[in-house]
Amino acid sequence: MNNLKLSEIWIYPIKSLGGISTDTAKIERRGLQHDRRWMLVDERGVFLTQRNHTEMALLRVEIKENGLEVSHKTKKLTPIHIPFNAEPFEHLKVQVWDDECEAFTISNDINHWFTDILGMNCRLVYMPDSSYRQIDIRYAAAGEVTSFADGYPILILGQEALNKLNSKLISETCPMDRAAKAIEMNRFRPNLVFVGGEPNEEDNWTQFQIGNASFLGVKPCARCVMTTINQNNGMKGSEPLKTLATYRKKGNKILFGQNVIAQSIGAEIQVGDRIKVIKS
Repeated sequence: MNNLKLSEIWIYPIKSLGGISTDTAKIERRGLQHDRRWMLVDERGVFLTQRNHTEMALLRVEIKENGLEVSHKTKKLTPIHIPFNAEPFEHLKVQVWDDECEAFTISNDINHWFTDILGMNCRLVYMPDSSYRQIDIRYAAAGEVTSFADGYPILILGQEALNKLNSKLISETCPMDRAAKAIEMNRFRPNLVFVGGEPNEEDNWTQFQIGNASFLGVKPCARCVMTTINQNNGMKGSEPLKTLATYRKKGNKILFGQNVIAQSIGAEIQVGDRIKVIKS
């Protein structure tokens, strides 16, 4: 197990928008710092995702000195700035799947910017530290919370798992189509990517360390149609779910990656850290 190494760190400040690659990350109570603390909601306060709004894949997010900057990958639009220290504009309750929690909007200008791009009335909301969203009590202790992520604070996925998937995709076509058939890691939106080990071995990790930080693996991640959206152009297809279903299906779910809860709040991790599996 000593050949396992953290190779990528990703955060997704605004749920379902573009991710940000970083060399280091601070672990907070809800996951990695800045990860999915912002989210777009409709007029009812229900979360929006690429599942129904593929245009969201084309919105690029960057971290600047005092906040986030969002731009469009293909359209020449003036980027919008979202300050870190924004005062609440409007308090409201928002819904993520079956969970309801407190959030606040930042400004009408920001809401209008996203409304124009998505072609529907929507608002950008932020989850303050006071907001409470309990992780599924079947897999976490009372008081353990998450952000606007689908269900768990952190997702880890091995490079070997993706390599195995791509080998299956490529074997079904001629080598000339290899680049077109290969699936990129960003389809799966992991927070942590590692190299070494066996394909999908993270399924069985229940306790592990990255550097000096401790984590719990709680359950494999069930994948949805969002993985079929090309993050570079917003186009939707049948892969990789079609191929994953041939060897990663359990019951009616397709599993790929492991949901994780961090134990070392306040610690920092960095690309290159060694991973030690304590219990699997």
